[in-house]
Amino acid sequence: MNYDAEQESLILDAVDKFLIQIKPSVHQLEADDEYPEEIVAQMKEMGLFGAVIDPEYGGLGLPVSTYAKIVEKIACVWMSLTGVFNSHLIMAMSVQRFGTEEQKRKWLPLFASGEMRGALALTEPNCGTDLQAIKTTAQRDGDDYIINGSKTWITNSLYGSCFALLVKTDPTTNPAHKGMSLFIAPKGEGFVMGNKLKKLGYKGVDTAEFFLENYRLPADNLISLEEGHGLQHALGALALGRINVAARGIGVASAALNDSIAYSQQRKTFGKPICQHQSIQIYLADMATRVEAARLLVQSAATAFDRGDRCDMEAGMAKLYATEAAMSNSAEALRIHGAYGYSTEFNVERYYRDAPLLAIGEGTNELQRIIIAKQLIEQNPL
Repeated sequence: MNYDAEQESLILDAVDKFLIQIKPSVHQLEADDEYPEEIVAQMKEMGLFGAVIDPEYGGLGLPVSTYAKIVEKIACVWMSLTGVFNSHLIMAMSVQRFGTEEQKRKWLPLFASGEMRGALALTEPNCGTDLQAIKTTAQRDGDDYIINGSKTWITNSLYGSCFALLVKTDPTTNPAHKGMSLFIAPKGEGFVMGNKLKKLGYKGVDTAEFFLENYRLPADNLISLEEGHGLQHALGALALGRINVAARGIGVASAALNDSIAYSQQRKTFGKPICQHQSIQIYLADMATRVEAARLLVQSAATAFDRGDRCDMEAGMAKLYATEAAMSNSAEALRIHGAYGYSTEFNVERYYRDAPLLAIGEGTNELQRIIIAKQLIEQNPL
């Protein structure tokens, strides 16, 4: 389905109305680190859990360029909310891009409706960026696989019900990625939830660990029904996640900028509003430029994704720049607000706590630089 500018405008207007409605409750939910069940139910009703899932399977089928704008708007109000549906959609994308037709018809309608929600489950206690070092294994047993291991830092793990689970079906293979597979893994016997993890920021959203103890899955749940392609399937879906995280970065950077513009006109020192001091003007100019540059990079990556192009370099650039913009803008907003920025009565300290996650999640920014450099060399051989 093709979306024109008018259709996109209607969708974004609906998101704006939703955000006006929920904004008054965000500060307290954040302070209480409380899962926003009512807000999640509203997002489900709006169809956000099926935002980029093909309409053939019950989703909205939005272009990623439109989806990124939705993420930016929501992150500008409360970044945590974007993790609830983004992590879920990465899981869905792994099925939509690489699953069999039977798998798509079985699982995608459940994901699109929000009846089943979850995430991509990659990270383990001793393994994050280096995914080939995972220890979770799946051993074939007749028509099933028996899985043992653990995962941590998984968004939606407490309130979710299904995960795209990265395992090793052949731990002896070298290179390791050739022995890795990705499974559709609903909660069930042998799926043991661990503790909710306490975090600096990204409050409200459930992030936890879980353990797999002789957890049995049908062989039909192996995405693509072929072993050995799990890392490629996970990374293929992560391109969407990186564009999302980049859009979140714009949201946080924009929120920091908007609050700073407003505050700088209200706060006076030495007989005039601080926005008239050159030092503050320089901060505001740099903050605004970062937001606009990040927005252009994200739209470039999203457009490439929509075309079906390989876009790991574009997504990496967008993720790197936009999340660093969030880091810089949140820090500068804190300086502009002074002591009030340090107070929990204002939102600025939340931006400052949320931004570091974006520089780490969906592949650290150090990793993005390596991805970008490798693509530059590959595309420009001597």
